[in-house]
This record gives sequence, structure tokens and C-alpha cells, in this order.
Amino acid sequence: MTSIPKIRFFLFQLVLIAFLTSCQKEKNDVIPDDYYVNFTIDLRDFPALSSLAGADTVDAADLRVNDRRYAGGYKGSGIIIFNSDYGFLAFDRTCPHCFVNNNKVISVKVDGLFANCPFCKTSYALPNNGMPYSGPGRYYLKNYKTSYTSPFVTVWNN
Repeated sequence: MTSIPKIRFFLFQLVLIAFLTSCQKEKNDVIPDDYYVNFTIDLRDFPALSSLAGADTVDAADLRVNDRRYAGGYKGSGIIIFNSDYGFLAFDRTCPHCFVNNNKVISVKVDGLFANCPFCKTSYALPNNGMPYSGPGRYYLKNYKTSYTSPFVTVWNN
């Protein structure tokens, strides 16, 4: 004979699965993939990235970047590389709030653990995958894929 608690647990799991699979996650990546990103950096050229929570920026003019023509990010705004607890993260510097609401490409500025938009004043937390921390923004910074094979970090989007 099946006990009532087991039936309740089964029904709870069934409802939870139905709820999770039926919810559509809001698209949070509002910066288009129109620009090809694929480059490698040598960490020996980026001392700020040698420590945990270190950050640096690159763009297509950065001579330290291998194949720098693909390091510009969306419309050349640049890319942030951040050394996190769980590996290297890379973000487009385009402020997603300004892009969506004002049709502007504004590059955020890195200040320690945050990237700040000088136009809308949104602050994005780099350790939290570029999540909006304060200000009017509600979209995350665009994330790029990364791989790390000492001493190289590769960043790409496709």
C-alpha cells in the first residue's frame, strides 16, 4: 500500500516539473550577435587578470590581443574579461539598458567588481555574470564564451 506522504511528494514533483517546463524564460540577451568575436589573450600581458576578481578590457585596437580584429564586441564597444571564482568571464561593454531603451551603444567602464554606464548610471556586478546591481537597467551584460589553458584565455561568441 502506498502511503499518503509518498503520493504527495510525487504530485509535488509532477507539478514542479510541469511549472518549470511551461515557463518561458525572458530573453535577457538583448545585444545582437551581429559581430563575430573570437580572440585569444596571453595572461602574461594582462597583469590585472592574474588575481581573483581582476578585470581588464580589450578592443580591436589592443595590440596585446591575438587576432584583435575580432575583439571589438558589438559595434566596437569592446569586451571586459573578468577573473572570477569559477573561471574567466567575458562581457560585451555595450550597456544593454541604453541599447534597448535609447538605441545607443554606450560602453560601460570597469571599476573594480562593477561595470558602470556613464549615460544611464546602471551598475553591473561582474562576479554575478554581469547582473544589473543598481540603476534602471534590468538586462545582464552580454556574455561571451571563454576557455582557459594556461596562460591563454580564448573568448568567442559562435
